[in-house]
Amino acid sequence: MPILPLPQFEADLEEDRKLYESLKPPTSIVVRFGVLRMIGEFPYDGQAKPGCGSKLVVRTHRGTEIGEMLTSTCPNAGCSKSITRKEMLEYIENSGGKDYPFFNQGKVLRVATPEDLNEQARLDGMKKDMLNMARQIAGDLGLPMKIVEAEPILGRERVTFYFTSEERVDFRDLVSRLAGQLHTRIELRQIGARDEARITADYEKCGQHCCCKQFLKVLKPVSMKSAKVQKATLDPLKISGRCGRLMCCLRYEDQTYTELAKRLPRKKWRVETSEGTGVVIDGQILTQLVLVRLDHNGADIAVPVEELTVLGPPGPPGSQPPTQGQGGERPQREGRRGSDQGSERSGRDGGGRSQERRERPGSGGAPNRPDGSGGDRRDRERPRPAPPPTSRPPAAPVDDRADDGAPQRTDPSMSEPASGSSEGPGAAQPGSAGPEGRRRRRRRRRRRDGGPGGGAGGPPPPQGPPRA
Repeated sequence: MPILPLPQFEADLEEDRKLYESLKPPTSIVVRFGVLRMIGEFPYDGQAKPGCGSKLVVRTHRGTEIGEMLTSTCPNAGCSKSITRKEMLEYIENSGGKDYPFFNQGKVLRVATPEDLNEQARLDGMKKDMLNMARQIAGDLGLPMKIVEAEPILGRERVTFYFTSEERVDFRDLVSRLAGQLHTRIELRQIGARDEARITADYEKCGQHCCCKQFLKVLKPVSMKSAKVQKATLDPLKISGRCGRLMCCLRYEDQTYTELAKRLPRKKWRVETSEGTGVVIDGQILTQLVLVRLDHNGADIAVPVEELTVLGPPGPPGSQPPTQGQGGERPQREGRRGSDQGSERSGRDGGGRSQERRERPGSGGAPNRPDGSGGDRRDRERPRPAPPPTSRPPAAPVDDRADDGAPQRTDPSMSEPASGSSEGPGAAQPGSAGPEGRRRRRRRRRRRDGGPGGGAGGPPPPQGPPRA
């Protein structure tokens, strides 16, 4: 049964033919070339009208090679998808700027003929032999490098080898031996793991072509922070690409996630909702919902961020009154310590540094040590008994031997004062009776016996004049 063209198809074909004849040949063409899929804008002065995807023979900074037409940068060109040069430069600026692999030193020679495509296919068939040769020579030389790809070009001006290595490699001997075998110029270029995936990989786990192979030209590093902000799984096997690094697509929405996360209140901050005040428990970045725990009933509700009023961080000043133990004890202790320090300063001013400060009658405080370092800190901080009334007679002196059960050395300084004196070094003091007074007397005896000049038969420690 013969197949006859339909009249409708013939009419559409005639219309497309007239439209094609009305177009002019492009004057500048954007071309993609090389295994790294570099981009270049080259002038064109031919009469043919190539379209997007057409194979072209171009002369670049590397030599004569086959390229693929992407678009044209002049209006009314051979492709209806032509763009202006301004739009192309904006795309380059947004895609990496100075790091974008863009070249303009070259020229489009002609549209590729079948002979050109066959010659390029023959050269591509020699890649495997070139790779095996280069790997064998590198192994014989003991070079720590992995040769990934070999790239011969149409004009056979050079052959480029791409390799990866963890350290700097001196490959001059390798270049000289390869040049002797291939009889052309040899170029070795070191690349990273992402560029290796761009050359050798094909599909990613999402089912699409690898982004680095399809359209990404500037491969910026991706941090783990991007995965945490997007709340993606932190399993390295699930967020790593073909190169073994973090997937480049984690960087696509990183800016959007960061801007949305700034709108959410922080956890444990206090907010006000239509149902009352509460504390932020959690938040969702994409949906912009905040989980709030209410104060009056403890219920958890989800509230849009637009309906919240942020009150501030938890525990603002004055929101919780301090407890009695937290608010009253420390100022009293500091005040008591300050009074002790003030009395010490006054004692030094009146009697000098070498004089021993005596306690006042009824104060209940412990005397200073002979070296002037002051009494026990625990004694100063211990609550002191109130002084007895003035009408109460002073307590009778207690014999020191009743405490220790052993005869004690008599201290002349502790004898009774002269008649007419109301206070002296050995005067009985109010409040000296009882357990507190006995403890003070024991401390005085220990300082007297073990201090400077002390001992069984030594002279007593020097005593200062009594305070008025």
